[in-house]
Amino acid sequence: MAELRELAGSRDVPALVALRARIVLWSAEGRRRKDIAELAGVAPLTVDRCKARYAERGLAGLEDKRRGGPRTQVPPQVRARVIALTRMSPSADSGLSHWSTRWLRM
Repeated sequence: MAELRELAGSRDVPALVALRARIVLWSAEGRRRKDIAELAGVAPLTVDRCKARYAERGLAGLEDKRRGGPRTQVPPQVRARVIALTRMSPSADSGLSHWSTRWLRM
């Protein structure tokens, strides 16, 4: 509980982590889910999630989940092929004077 109180009052943690710590503390005090949600300005489901994540993972459960980075738009093999092609001139029998995006996709 001391660690939760420290997190809830700390200025060194993200506001969302401090809020989650307060939610867990209020729950430990015996406050009702509806009252906690009103105090925190969140939905009752959020209260349930905070409590469950804390019960499951402790203080680490109050941190934001890591999210994956953005998807790779162009696969590495395609990117390498396009770069290699642009370093060469089109063949003489293709009738092209320069590469176009349409011809590079083929």
